[in-house]
Amino acid sequence: MVARADKVNRRAQAKAFRRQQLIDATINCIARKGLGNTTLSDVAREAGLSQGIVNLHFDSKNNLLNETLQFLAEEYDALFMETLSEHEDDPARCLKALLELDLTPAVCDHKKLSVWFAFWGEVKAVPTYRQICTARDRKCDEIRVHLVEQIIRQGNYRALDAKVIADALSALTDGQWLSCQVNPRDFDRGAARDGIDVLLKSVFPNHYS
Repeated sequence: MVARADKVNRRAQAKAFRRQQLIDATINCIARKGLGNTTLSDVAREAGLSQGIVNLHFDSKNNLLNETLQFLAEEYDALFMETLSEHEDDPARCLKALLELDLTPAVCDHKKLSVWFAFWGEVKAVPTYRQICTARDRKCDEIRVHLVEQIIRQGNYRALDAKVIADALSALTDGQWLSCQVNPRDFDRGAARDGIDVLLKSVFPNHYS
């Protein structure tokens, strides 16, 4: 029984490894060619595998693209929640850490951003893409709003709308992603972080002095 369980486990690990290999290859292809021009044969060639292997694991291009987007969303969510858990006892510190997360190489990467923008460009036409992107955005937005609300209460800041501020902060990092995507060689992470600091200090001077 133990030998059989080990065999089943090895097969599962091999399957997971192969699927991840194909998702990674898909990310590379989309970053280079775009969604529409990426084919299953492109992915197979990028991964160094046969197209039959791609069909075996994903059955269709649509399934492969859906799972690639889901992987990116889950990867970001894991980083986001890890950062949240590290600083959740201090809302101001946590908010800044989450904003700075969006500028780290693990997130603000030209190749991955190319893929994100490619999917975002299709959300109106493809309900599955819209569902995945909307779920990720809604969760992160709600957490940021909650953090801003806590900071407002702590500092007794008056006449501030938590959602407006959270949206402005999200728009700032979205703009930095676009800058990285459009002109990656000149993108300055330090200057981008400075921009976050300036906005936080202007809105919450008692917390970000």
